[in-house]
Amino acid sequence: MAWLFSENRRAFPVRIVATGLGIQFTLALLLLKVPLARAGLLRLNAVVDALTKATRAGTGFVFGYVGGGTAPFAVTNPEGLTSFAFAILPMVIVISALAALLWYWRVLSVVVHALSFGLRKIMGIGGAVGLGAAATIFIGMVEAPLLIRPYLAKLTRNELFILCTVGLATVAGTVFVLYATIVGPVVPGALGHILVASMLSLPGAIIIASIMVPPDAPSTPANAAEGLTYHSSMDAIARGTEDGLRMWLSIVAMLLVIVALVHLTDIVLKVLPDIGGTPLSMERIFGWAFSPFAYVIGIPWHEAKAAGALMGDKTVLNEFIAYVDMARLPSGVLDPRVRLILLYALCGFANFGSVGIMIAGMSSMIPERRQELVSLAMRALVSGTLASAMSGALIGFLPLGS
Repeated sequence: MAWLFSENRRAFPVRIVATGLGIQFTLALLLLKVPLARAGLLRLNAVVDALTKATRAGTGFVFGYVGGGTAPFAVTNPEGLTSFAFAILPMVIVISALAALLWYWRVLSVVVHALSFGLRKIMGIGGAVGLGAAATIFIGMVEAPLLIRPYLAKLTRNELFILCTVGLATVAGTVFVLYATIVGPVVPGALGHILVASMLSLPGAIIIASIMVPPDAPSTPANAAEGLTYHSSMDAIARGTEDGLRMWLSIVAMLLVIVALVHLTDIVLKVLPDIGGTPLSMERIFGWAFSPFAYVIGIPWHEAKAAGALMGDKTVLNEFIAYVDMARLPSGVLDPRVRLILLYALCGFANFGSVGIMIAGMSSMIPERRQELVSLAMRALVSGTLASAMSGALIGFLPLGS
C-alpha cells in the first residue's frame, strides 16, 4: 500500500525495508517471546501501579474526593464519584515532569543516543533524523525536533517525511502509563506492550516513509546540536510540569469537544432511515469503512467490524478515545489476541488533530519550509496509520499467544 502512494516507485529502498523488517521481527520475538524479556515487560505493571498511586496522592490532595481522595459523605456508587479529568488524566502532568527530570539527569538522552546510533548503523539513515526519530517515542512529535532544530532546514525531503511519520506512528512516553491504565483491565501487561508497540513502529515508520518518499539526496550528518536543555533539576520539573499542563488542558478540551460532536452527529444521523433495523451512527460507519483494513492486518472477519470501528475512532478522532472505547467493549466482543493486535495497531498519533499540532509546531521552527511540511504532514497521516497497523499485523503474524 505504501508503494502505491510512493512519489517514485522505481526507487525502492531495499536496504531500509530489509533491515527495518529484521529489526521489527527481532524486537517482537525478543521482547514478547523470550520468557525472561516477557516477564520483564509484565513486571512493568509495577511502574504503572506506583505512578498511579503517586498521582492519586497528588490529585487527592489538590482536588479532594473528586481527584480520588476520601469523600466527606457516604458513597453509594464509587465508580461514579471519580472524575476522569481530575483523577486519571493528571498522570500526564506527572509523567511530563518526570520525563523532563530524567532528561536533565541524562538518563533519557543516553537511551535516545543509543537508539540513534543503532538506526544509523543498521538502517543507514542520517544521524540528525535518527536522533529526532529516536527521541520522538520518549518526548513527543513536537518536542523531539527541538533536539535537531539547527538541522531541520537542512533535512532532505525524505528525512523530513521520516520525522513526520515517526511522530504520527508512535506515542510519546508521557502517555504510555495513561494508556496502560486505561487498557490494562482488558490487556495483561499493557504498559510493556505499549512500549514495545512504539519501539516496533519506529523502524516501521522509517520503512513506510522511505517507500512513500524515497531518499534522493545525501543524508544529514549526525553532529546535530541538542536544543532541549534545562538549567537545573527544579527547572526541568517546572518546565516539564508546564508542558504537561498544556497537554492535560489540550486532552480535556479535545475530549469534551469530540465527544460532544460525535454525539451531535449521531443525533443528526438518527434522522436518516434505519439500516438493518438499527439507526445509523458514527461507530457503525467507521466499522464499515475500516473493517477491510482490520481484516488485512490479521483480525478475523467476524470481529473486523468492531475492530474497524476502533481504528476509525483512532484515525478520525484520536487513539485515546479508541483505547477508552476498547476497554468499554463488553466481554466476548473481541478475542484476547485481537485485543492485543488492536493495542499495537491503535498505538500512534495518526489523526487529523495531531496533524494540525505537528504542522503548527514544526512550522514555527522552519517557517521557510511550511508549504512542504503541510503537504508532507497530510501524507504522513497515511504513512503513520500504515506504520502502526504494520506493528499490529506483525503481532497477528507471529506465534505470540494472547
